[in-house]
Amino acid sequence: MKFFDLLRMSISNLWKRKLRTVLTVLGVVIGVTSIVVMVALGNGLKQSMLDSYDNYNSMTQIQIYSGGYYYSSSSSQDEEKRLDDAFVQELLSMEHVEAVYPKLNISAIAKVGQYRGYLDIYGVTQEELATMNISVAQGSLPDSDTELKFFYGNNVLMNFYIDKTNVSPWWENNEMPNIDVMNDPIFVIFDEDAYWSSRNGSSGDGSTPVKQPKKYIIEACGLMDGEFGEWGNRYSQSILCDIDALKAELKRIFKKNPIPGQPTRKNGKPYNELFYSEMVVQVDDMANVTELTNMINDMGYNANSSAEWIQQQLDSMNMIQAVLGAIGAVAMLVAAISITNTMMMSIYERTKEIGVMKVLGCDIRNIQGLFLMEAGFIGFIGGVVGVGFSYLLSLVINGLVAGSDATANMGITGAICRIPLWLSPLAIVFAVVIGMVAGFIPSLRAMRLSPLAAIRNE
Repeated sequence: MKFFDLLRMSISNLWKRKLRTVLTVLGVVIGVTSIVVMVALGNGLKQSMLDSYDNYNSMTQIQIYSGGYYYSSSSSQDEEKRLDDAFVQELLSMEHVEAVYPKLNISAIAKVGQYRGYLDIYGVTQEELATMNISVAQGSLPDSDTELKFFYGNNVLMNFYIDKTNVSPWWENNEMPNIDVMNDPIFVIFDEDAYWSSRNGSSGDGSTPVKQPKKYIIEACGLMDGEFGEWGNRYSQSILCDIDALKAELKRIFKKNPIPGQPTRKNGKPYNELFYSEMVVQVDDMANVTELTNMINDMGYNANSSAEWIQQQLDSMNMIQAVLGAIGAVAMLVAAISITNTMMMSIYERTKEIGVMKVLGCDIRNIQGLFLMEAGFIGFIGGVVGVGFSYLLSLVINGLVAGSDATANMGITGAICRIPLWLSPLAIVFAVVIGMVAGFIPSLRAMRLSPLAAIRNE
């Protein structure tokens, strides 16, 4: 018997028993929907966690900070490992390293009107700036073709106080200071030690009067997008600028004097080069992050990454996803039992028909194939309808929880129920396989029926 003949007969037999077929298919629909939605919920939680973390730190990056130490046998003491251009080149020569982004972090004091503020300034390379995906509300990101300009984070004004009262409008009254960073002239004081000494009236030893350090007006090139008080980026409370422009400005301001935050020689004089505060190493794959982190730490530097922690979180999320899928699979098990019951009842009702087919010379494999095809067809219909219903239910769930306080408190961003592309066809195939497995035992019974006994059956 040809395949299409078996297919036509199986559809015809199912159509003759519409109510029973519909009820059995309904069980498969519920089972498939349960599995797809449960797996989609687990996938949504996992993706949301990854999206949330990726806003702050790339999962394929290693952070290296200044302050690492190594033991020097020549001096019999620990010596600091500093971050310089030579180390950048050494990192770039290492396997799996795609890029290295040095950063220069300094602090400064800002004065505008009645306010005094603290600035957390990061000099970054243009290459890293292009990878940060920063949304700009006004102006533009800093470039390397102009003098030093500041790009303000949307929460920089949180660090401003009323100078006379030392009261913060934000921390005291939850209000934004009346400052327009794009248009108001902001005076920046880079020499913080001299500033505080001048306010105290003398130097650290209390004997030498200190004059106020020079103030500089640094033009603002842009403002980060985001509401005041909204934390959408690691640098929301900081200032970004071009690292080469910052280095040039610091050397111009301090000349041969020590730059605050930079190491000095034993005689107190500064080094000829500026050392970086931190570096970001871009790795080609997350699987290589941990190995590279350990290698850099073994070299005596202070390196860390979030790859191990993220992997633990992913393992936990995968476990949750598996548990949710197992809960949905219980409904599919019930559907499989229903298919088995339906096929057994069909065999009892069609015993005489099976006997006639055997007497006429029909191959017993074709008889088995007929019942397996009917069971598989039930699974196929239930799988297709179940997947369609899963998408509908997913839209409803996402609509109900979108913007709710519960998801916001959990740090969930975007849709909580996300059906991956591979899940839909896999669910349909799974339903067909379950249907055929459930119909296998009934098909064996049909195959083993005695022709004469089947014909005599009433």
